Amino acid sequence: MSVDRVEEAGGQETESVATATTAALRYYQVAPGVRLNVRSGPGTGYPIVRVLNEGAYVPIYCQTPGTWVTGTYGTSNIWDNISNGEFVSDAYVNTGSDGYVASRCA
Repeated sequence: MSVDRVEEAGGQETESVATATTAALRYYQVAPGVRLNVRSGPGTGYPIVRVLNEGAYVPIYCQTPGTWVTGTYGTSNIWDNISNGEFVSDAYVNTGSDGYVASRCA
């Protein structure tokens, strides 16, 4: 069992206990003190579409390889898809892993 941050109707986040049968979307915290660029694709060559505020939590729908980035949590080429057409470098997201924590993007 684990404790996850889940988004309820209305956009409020709460903590809930997830079980094997619960299909809750997990949220991960962006590195402390970081305003993280959100890009339109998995790499630093893609345009910035918005910037996340410090203390933000992001869902990870899928992950894909892209540009190598060195950040708070090491160096990685993993990019997290946080919304349709929106990616952030996994090097700035506290997933607790140096590898993939979600399925690969199609």
